[in-house]
Parts: sequence; C-alpha cells; structure tokens
Amino acid sequence: MKNPEKSSPFFLTDSHAHLEMREFDRDREDVIRRAANAGVARIVTVGTTLSDCVKAAEIAQRHEGVYAAIGIHPHEVKSIGQATYDKLKVIASRSKVVAYGEIGLDFFRNLSPPEVQVRRFGEQLELAAELKLPIIIHDRDAHRETVSMLKAGGPHRGIIHCFSGDYAMARECLDMGFYISVPGTITFPKSDRLREIVARLPLDRLLVETDCPYLTPVPYRGKRNEPSYVEYAARKVAEVKKTAFEEVARATSANAAAVFNF
Repeated sequence: MKNPEKSSPFFLTDSHAHLEMREFDRDREDVIRRAANAGVARIVTVGTTLSDCVKAAEIAQRHEGVYAAIGIHPHEVKSIGQATYDKLKVIASRSKVVAYGEIGLDFFRNLSPPEVQVRRFGEQLELAAELKLPIIIHDRDAHRETVSMLKAGGPHRGIIHCFSGDYAMARECLDMGFYISVPGTITFPKSDRLREIVARLPLDRLLVETDCPYLTPVPYRGKRNEPSYVEYAARKVAEVKKTAFEEVARATSANAAAVFNF
C-alpha cells in the first residue's frame, strides 16, 4: 500500500475496518489501492472471529499501511473458550497486531446470551491487559453495563468504536482515557444527536472509521462501504466542529497513531 503522506496534502486513518470479511474477497487489493489513492495512509482491520483474526493478521502482514486488531465480537462469544484465547495469544505476537478487539456487549441483537457476553467480555478485558494491547470496544444498547465493566476492570486504554451513547457516556469514557471513534453514520440525516455530541468533544480525542463493509456514508448509502470513504466521516466532523478538514485529518490520524502506537 503506497503511503500517501509523501504525495497528498493530508492523510487519513481508517481506525476500524473489516477487510478480512468475505465481502472483500473478490477485490481486496483494489479496495486497499483505492484507499491509498484517496489519502488513507493507515487502515486497522478488525477481526471478529478466530478465523477472521488469523486472516486480518495475514492481510496486515502483506500491506505496509494495514494493521490488525484481534478479538471475539460479542455476537460470537457463545462458542469460544480457553482454547480460543490460547490461539489469540499466538496471533497477538505478530508484529502488526496493534489492538485487542472488537470486544464488548451487544444487547440489541443478543446473538450470544447476555450473561455469556458479560462473562466473555470480562475475560477478554483481562487478556488484553495481559497482552498489553489497547482495546476496541463494541457497545450496542448496553451503555450502562459497558461503562461499569470498563471502570471495574481498569485501567484500560483504547477506543469506543462506532460511538452510539449520549454525551454523558462520552465524557465518562474520555475521563477513563478512551478515544471516541466516529463512523459514517455522522453523515446520516437522522444522526443529529451524534453530530451534537461530536461538536462538544475535543478533537484530540476523536478518531474516524468506516466499519466497512457496513455503515456506508452519504453519498454512497446502499453500496458496500470501504476505507476510501472514511473521508466523508472526517469532512462531516470538520463541518460539525467548524474547522478545516485538513485539521481533522491531521488530528484524527495523530490520535490513531497515539492509541495504536504505529
């Protein structure tokens, strides 16, 4: 992956993508190339199952600007155990694995029973601390429980991915040392609350992400999302915060470098 820092007036970091997913199997190289051409210097591809964690680490090894995060998504924790964690420890030893996640709680879909999610989240927080990796947190309809477990298991450093809470929760997360990651949903017409929250948060604690292939921003709604589209989230952040797009690109990339230790 060409580094656009050398040729572009700005560069961006997609702090949360899923390049390992099957939606990219047919054209992954083209997707990564388009991202570089669009000024996206770094992409963190985030495994959600054990097999996808292996795949994410392999993709990162093959591409200069791509890094990997590994962990088991709350949807998938119903079928894991100690053997899974042992294998994740091995994957974590690879040089371009920069975070543990995405882990957390999803009480919206409950594809794993809530009590299992809570138990596995606690175990994965402990494993991330053992591995000395920042964590990437998934939280959907579990705001109170997520904050409570992060406080109880701290201190941790990392990212609240695809933030969906209120301003009070955002402040609690910032006070614990977390960064807030803003996806393409900030461009959606009905995302007024998210825009209001982002307007109040400090730029030095924000990241931008695609969560691709999901959450495709305006003007590409209805199509598969990809890392080159992270620019639209960054431009909307700039608009909301009444600052230059180049400043948002610079700040969010610097924040990503700080949390992931690029």
